[in-house]
Amino acid sequence: MFTDGDVIIVGGGPAGLTAAISLVRRAPRLRERVVVLEGATYPREKYCAGAVGGRGDQILRTLDASPNVPCAPIDGISLKVEGGEVAARVGGIGRVVRRIEFDHALAKLARAAGVRLVEGTRVTDVITRPKGARVETAHGALDAAIVIGADGVGSTVRKAMGLTRGAWRAQVLEVDTPPVASDRERAFIHFDASDRRYPGYSWDFPTVFHGDELVCRGVYHLRMGDEVVDIQALLAERLAAIGLDLAKCKNKRYAERGFELDGELGRGPILLIGEAAGIDPITGEGIAQAIEYGDLVARFLCEHRERGAPLHTWTERLRGSRLGRDLLVRTHAIPAFYAAARPRVERFLLRNEHALRLGCQHFGGLPIERVRLAKLAAQGAVALAAEGLSRAFGERR
Repeated sequence: MFTDGDVIIVGGGPAGLTAAISLVRRAPRLRERVVVLEGATYPREKYCAGAVGGRGDQILRTLDASPNVPCAPIDGISLKVEGGEVAARVGGIGRVVRRIEFDHALAKLARAAGVRLVEGTRVTDVITRPKGARVETAHGALDAAIVIGADGVGSTVRKAMGLTRGAWRAQVLEVDTPPVASDRERAFIHFDASDRRYPGYSWDFPTVFHGDELVCRGVYHLRMGDEVVDIQALLAERLAAIGLDLAKCKNKRYAERGFELDGELGRGPILLIGEAAGIDPITGEGIAQAIEYGDLVARFLCEHRERGAPLHTWTERLRGSRLGRDLLVRTHAIPAFYAAARPRVERFLLRNEHALRLGCQHFGGLPIERVRLAKLAAQGAVALAAEGLSRAFGERR
């Protein structure tokens, strides 16, 4: 049993491991006193398209904890919508990894940094106590002053806090295939949002598996109501169009949780990060955000230990951070991307070449021209408003 001074992190993915590494880097006295509980045993598979935005790798480099694993570099993004296609090349904005390799390498770096990593330990409950919390596991109970829930979409910690599953849930199906002649340039990650039958998109990402250059393809469907969408049929249809057979591929199905505008992220000594808290609901991007969550909560806890920052302010701190503002904007933008304004947004993106370029820069953690960003936002607001007024006027006539 550990002492009340320990921090226990539930979940050994990018969010939990980054939080642990950042804690021991910033507070060396916590070496061997930060514990990560991982339900599986590394190397363990984690279904995920694997795109790591450069802003995530930047954080890991500052922590001297960037996993050196096989990857496919990303130089740009291409986007297909109903009216056409647009692409932007910036260079060096990220990489596509395999989570089975990435997480294992990050776990080794965490151990080397002085993190106590316990594998094969499934957490069954977390109980708040007068001082700290008790973490119940299949192998016994552990006490901690602070518990961080980094245990993903099906978070046991979140359930123990009595929180709901969340409003924004997505279903995802992906496969790995050989390249085909119609694929875009390999250094690009490609999104296809041209199918208006569902809110979401399909994708093609370059990937490397056992030394082979493959393409990870999939369908992301954001559930916005009670609609039923057969993502397996959608992916089968898309693969058939390029000469591939879904039945011959290993299907990898999983769920994702989107960030909410008013969701609670902390209660007493228990804090949520990563997908347990919520990720980008529009694209489902989560790895770089998980890394940023981890570093941010470590900074917050160091302030708690050193200057008495109240734990109950974690939700406020997250929402006021760069990550929180980004997630709030993306959540607010759901109706524009996947509801009534979708056609207008798509036309705006096709007409404005700088929009996707700014998206690439953000994904890669590169400097963004504030003036250009403000100008583009103003142009977008004017264009969308003008088109909406024009349509309303036309309907009245």
